[in-house]
Amino acid sequence: MSHRMILSFVALLSAMSVGCSSLKRSDTARTGREQMLISNAVDQSLNKVDFDSFRGRAVLIEDKYLDCVDKGYLTASVRHRIARAGGTIAPKIDDADVVLEIRSGGLGTDTADSFLGTPAIAMPGMVSIPEIKLVSKTHQSATAKIGLAAYDAKTMRLLGDGGTSLSMSTDNNWHVLGVGPYQDGTIHREIQRGIPSTGGQPYTELPTHVAFGGQQPAPNRPRLARHVQEGDVRGKTSTQATPAAAESPLDE
Repeated sequence: MSHRMILSFVALLSAMSVGCSSLKRSDTARTGREQMLISNAVDQSLNKVDFDSFRGRAVLIEDKYLDCVDKGYLTASVRHRIARAGGTIAPKIDDADVVLEIRSGGLGTDTADSFLGTPAIAMPGMVSIPEIKLVSKTHQSATAKIGLAAYDAKTMRLLGDGGTSLSMSTDNNWHVLGVGPYQDGTIHREIQRGIPSTGGQPYTELPTHVAFGGQQPAPNRPRLARHVQEGDVRGKTSTQATPAAAESPLDE
């Protein structure tokens, strides 16, 4: 066999050859989507809570009645929002003005699968017909029901009514003729907001970037006060009525 034929044979083998590789994978016990469903539902619930009443107050967070999954995220989110509203976190009850009690009425996920097509059919002595899915949908949701009650740290008298906040986050995955997933739901929208193609995204909720600098007060944000100071309305030229400031139970 000539040298030219050998080179041609090697070139042909190289063109026909394919490479293969392997990648070691490991998954967490809980999927990232499940954890995001829980945190998204928690964030939605806490977005409905007005923490401004704790401005200038030392708050002790009581979580002994809180028994739920991702308890750490929920507790830390409450701490963050109190600090963001101008309150301080008290390490012990002797240093506290207010005790904020947190409880969970439900924090977990549910999953439902559905499809349009034909189910698998198995007949004795005949060829089995496999399951055929034309359109399939996997719906996963997380529900967060969070209860909050504030007490005077010295007398343990209830301050205000407190209450519960309920929210649900969703994650839908569609497959059409085996192609997909096509996704929608609240966490899909959160991911789209959190990974923008351009900078500068306004938010009214917790920011998606981390910063520890000074915070500018939000415009037109109501403040809780016992009385409106006379000087605040003196000399106003606008004909628009000035609303009276709400009185907070924490100001008593």
